[in-house]
Amino acid sequence: MSSMRDFYSILGVKRDAGSDEIKAAWRTKAKSVHPDKNRDDPQAHNRFAEIGRAYEVLKDPAKRNRYDQQRMKVEALEREQTIMQQRQAAREAAEKAKQAKINAERVLEELARAEAEKAKADATQAAKAKAAKEQAAEAKTKAQAESGAKDAAAETASATGTDKTSTAGASAGPKSGPSATVGGTASGPEEAASRIFGDSPEAAAAAESLRREQEAAELQEGIPLKPAASPLLAPIELFSSLVRRLRGAPPPLPEKAPDIFADAVVAIADLLEQKSVSITLNDGREVRVPLNGVTEGHVVRLKGQGLKFQGLQRGDVAVTIKVLRADRFAVDQFDIRTVLPITLENAVLGCETQVEGPDGTMVPVTVPAWSNSDQVIRIDDLGLPNAEDGRGALVVELRVMLWEKPDEKVTDLMRLMREGLYI
Repeated sequence: MSSMRDFYSILGVKRDAGSDEIKAAWRTKAKSVHPDKNRDDPQAHNRFAEIGRAYEVLKDPAKRNRYDQQRMKVEALEREQTIMQQRQAAREAAEKAKQAKINAERVLEELARAEAEKAKADATQAAKAKAAKEQAAEAKTKAQAESGAKDAAAETASATGTDKTSTAGASAGPKSGPSATVGGTASGPEEAASRIFGDSPEAAAAAESLRREQEAAELQEGIPLKPAASPLLAPIELFSSLVRRLRGAPPPLPEKAPDIFADAVVAIADLLEQKSVSITLNDGREVRVPLNGVTEGHVVRLKGQGLKFQGLQRGDVAVTIKVLRADRFAVDQFDIRTVLPITLENAVLGCETQVEGPDGTMVPVTVPAWSNSDQVIRIDDLGLPNAEDGRGALVVELRVMLWEKPDEKVTDLMRLMREGLYI
């Protein structure tokens, strides 16, 4: 059934072609593929026989009617198979979406576990730093006590030595103490932050953060706390600390969930009226699809109506527009095409006639003299509405049709014209 040959395509005619057009097409095809003219082609005989079978069926109205009915059954079966394939694809897509949801949840669980482990490690590190700081403070207090005892013993032994020692200590104190200045300017992180950022809470917070980082680093390495080596290095150390903080990887934006893809089968009348149609998605939800300024093959994206997973941006629904085939009309972008059969005399002399429009009204058409088959006449603003507040055209395709019965006078005239004899 699915391998049924299309006799209309074999002869190169349309399905509504008349008997005379079919006969003329058969003669042309038969001459071009005749085995006598294609001796080097081993398939010429088969093609010639196939053309003969096609003409044998289409020239007989009864056989042609049976063939058309059989062809319609085959097409209906193919459409049914296509629908079944689409349903299968929808089920597979739903399964993939389900698996994607499971994978996303697993990834989120792993991220949460990693965050918890990181927080635990940070807490452990902070506790170690605090303990090291307390030990260093205790050692410093003990050293100061021992130094005081030695100073007391030295004072008892010699007052002169004590005076010299006190004088030397007084002269050295301002140079090595934690409050040492250069040119009357403080060298601590607070002053560096103040010079860079001004007197603001942000500057004080930056300096305090720098000081804590320095203390923690020195305690972890077993180095006693000491002031900065030079006041000129304080801004550099502050910037280094800020850069280290800023170089951390920024938090990633939440990824987007997969989109849902669907088709919307609409009629030409729906596109003309720009209605909204309802479709059912694979998950059973119904959504409305607007038809403003769309045509065959356009994709309408419904933002934020797709799959929804925790921790992910909600996906979209991408709907592809499919236009139903009509008997007399076909959609070509935003144009609507139709066929107007005309007689030989009207093709030669021209005429005024009418053609049915897509909305059912009769549209006047002027056929120019000496018109050929497949010549088109465009009637503007009778096509589909587009997105630019305009409309396509109604494209009328002319098709010259001979009379049902041969006319002897016309036949004689054509014979005389072909043989070059004129009266």
